[in-house]
Amino acid sequence: MAAPDIRKGMPPVQLPREEFEKRYRGRFVDPAFQPLARELDAIVAAAWDAYSHSRKAPLTRKAGPGFADPDCEISVDWLAAREAILEAQRRHDDVAAQPRILLINGSARSEHTCPGEMSKTWRLVKLAEPVFAELGFAVDILDLSRLASEFGRQIHPCKSCLATAMPLCHWPCSCYPNYSLGQTDDWMNEIYPLWVGAHGILIVAPVNWYHAPTALKAMMDRLVCADGGNPDPTSTHGKHADQAKALELKGWPYPRHLAGRYFGLVVHGDSAGAEMLRRSLSDWLTDMSLISAGRTSEAEGYVGYMEPYATSHQALDEDHDFQDEVRNAARALGNAVKLARAGKLQNPAEGLVNPNPK
Repeated sequence: MAAPDIRKGMPPVQLPREEFEKRYRGRFVDPAFQPLARELDAIVAAAWDAYSHSRKAPLTRKAGPGFADPDCEISVDWLAAREAILEAQRRHDDVAAQPRILLINGSARSEHTCPGEMSKTWRLVKLAEPVFAELGFAVDILDLSRLASEFGRQIHPCKSCLATAMPLCHWPCSCYPNYSLGQTDDWMNEIYPLWVGAHGILIVAPVNWYHAPTALKAMMDRLVCADGGNPDPTSTHGKHADQAKALELKGWPYPRHLAGRYFGLVVHGDSAGAEMLRRSLSDWLTDMSLISAGRTSEAEGYVGYMEPYATSHQALDEDHDFQDEVRNAARALGNAVKLARAGKLQNPAEGLVNPNPK
């Protein structure tokens, strides 16, 4: 097969300096910045220099031993993220270490920003947390509502590098930070080790228009590198599409970086979509070779079905059955992890080779 060509043809996106400065200065509209006009002029000039010269990763060092090209310059941000993941994997594999559960709040709703009220999802997370503690787990809570309420919390969009070639999608993601475009403060480098270090993951989420909430979906998209991603960016010398295509066509192994971890789900809605989202999340996780802890660990339900939003917290107060379903989902997940670590629960797909791993 001839080497595939690299398809191009989209309109240019490079901004002229006038438009770049207009957008950049738009971050400083607060009158408190007016006395700093001279300093801002210097900062804008430096930002333009970084942008116009496309300095995505201004701080790099040689990759060193263990990489395909030890002399290749790699972002120090990526190397730090990789080391955090390797350390999390070491903790995960330590049979003497306390087992860990990652408990995820998939709702963006928060009392600390526009809604002015906590989400029901957060309340369900706090119902599940003590169950895991009673079972002897260390619990990490990943509260995705902080994307909407906390300064500097961002998950930038996935750029779909794998659609060019799977080896172009690096593990962990090397697309960010991109300093020249101002795409910084990306949360994923802290999130990846939480997933890697977990023996079980429980995702609690509401339905937003039949789909996952924006914050949860952003994280899901950026976890694509955990499913077949390339752990060695020097093999493609950064983002060289031709090198990545050649690697894939040689036969890519699709390493499953989160394989074998157990999961549970709690999905709630008010009128429609809970079943659909629960199944979608389950399919996504099993596609990444995580293992469902069973039907009891995958709960879905409606809180205040077709009732006013204004009384939905009161509806949850009264819905003791759904509260118990949430606790049972946590118990089922915790029990599965404990049985698996004791060698009493085996993955029935262990040792099987997927003939079509994509």
